[in-house]
Amino acid sequence: MFRFLHTADIHLDSPLKGLEAHADAPVEEIRGATRRAFDNCIDLAIDEAVDFLLIAGDLYDVDWKDYNTGLFFAGRMGKLHRAGIAVFIVSGNHDAANQITKTMPLPDNVTLFSAQKAQSIRLETLGVIIHGRSYPSRAVTENLALQYPPCQPGYFNIGLLHTSLTGRQGHEEYAPCTLDELQSKGYDYWALGHVHKREVVADDPWIVFPGNIQGRHIRETGAKGATLITVEDGRITDVREHQLDVLRWTGCEVDLSHCDTAQRVYDVVRQAFEIEHIEADGRPLALRLILTGQCPVHTLLLERTAQWTEEFRGIGAGLGNLWLEKVKFRTTRPIDPDVSGAGDTALTGLLHSIEQFEFDGETLVELVPELASLNNKLPAEISGGDEPFLASFPEKISELRSQVQELLRARLLRHGEPK
Repeated sequence: MFRFLHTADIHLDSPLKGLEAHADAPVEEIRGATRRAFDNCIDLAIDEAVDFLLIAGDLYDVDWKDYNTGLFFAGRMGKLHRAGIAVFIVSGNHDAANQITKTMPLPDNVTLFSAQKAQSIRLETLGVIIHGRSYPSRAVTENLALQYPPCQPGYFNIGLLHTSLTGRQGHEEYAPCTLDELQSKGYDYWALGHVHKREVVADDPWIVFPGNIQGRHIRETGAKGATLITVEDGRITDVREHQLDVLRWTGCEVDLSHCDTAQRVYDVVRQAFEIEHIEADGRPLALRLILTGQCPVHTLLLERTAQWTEEFRGIGAGLGNLWLEKVKFRTTRPIDPDVSGAGDTALTGLLHSIEQFEFDGETLVELVPELASLNNKLPAEISGGDEPFLASFPEKISELRSQVQELLRARLLRHGEPK
């Protein structure tokens, strides 16, 4: 019997994005999150007495700014070496051979697979053979799996590969391959990396993305960790996820359909925060609040979004270890038959015009030419990043249009029909 731990996409020293602008943000938790999550991984490997650790690419995020990142990793590898645990690594698109220019001598228990061709490494005492290949460059578009050798009879065969398979949303299509191509190799386990959400692709044989060990922004929500595998008599008998993250990201959708007062809104949001707080199991929580539903206080919400946001942030602060990353106001107005009817009045005419209002990214700039100039002067983190200002993709434009329509409509209805 032997055990091994499969992890990937550690992105060591990668910054966490989305909380830095807030004065009450958990700065220390943000700065050290990937290191502390990796420490949890090392501790898990030692506590479970695994025989070896697999890292399926993107150990590092980018080239080191200095040697501190490499020194940290070397120290943790030394800890595993003293525990008698071997480590096998393939590099991925973020830590490809031409991306990491600095080097750091590592203990003898660490093996980095070649970036030139697929390698096979035998662990004779365990009856294991590990096949793998590192990325030679950041953008690998060829099918690396085709170069992996067929299984070696008499061994437990593992494939270590950084790949997008046939494509996964939010991930660049690197080293593409199909499920059939992996299965045709006859391996007992495929240890994949690159996709940051845990996914068991297949269980005959086991083909697994463990996900990353620490969410880095709001698109990487939920528990993050590594996969522990137990093998007995040449067969996998247990595949188990272990949570390693130290700060958790979550999206919290709250239906305000039955909220007819501000106090009721506060109460419903507080209840939702409390549930998320419990599910985080003591971890600091970075939360995006999404407000939905046909809401009686819809107009009130739209007219002072900044004030509501700060009040919601106060609710989170009162619970402790909960930081509000952003609030999305997606409520809609209740149906008002007196206004939505076909009456021929100036007010209904204006409301109808608002409902028909359409624009795309180019039209918006034409309507307000100064926006193009402003956008060019904005810092990269605002004009680019996860949610760029004046994003031109359809869903962002649609969301902006809906917000404008709802705000205009709310203002008209509040002030009544023009005289």
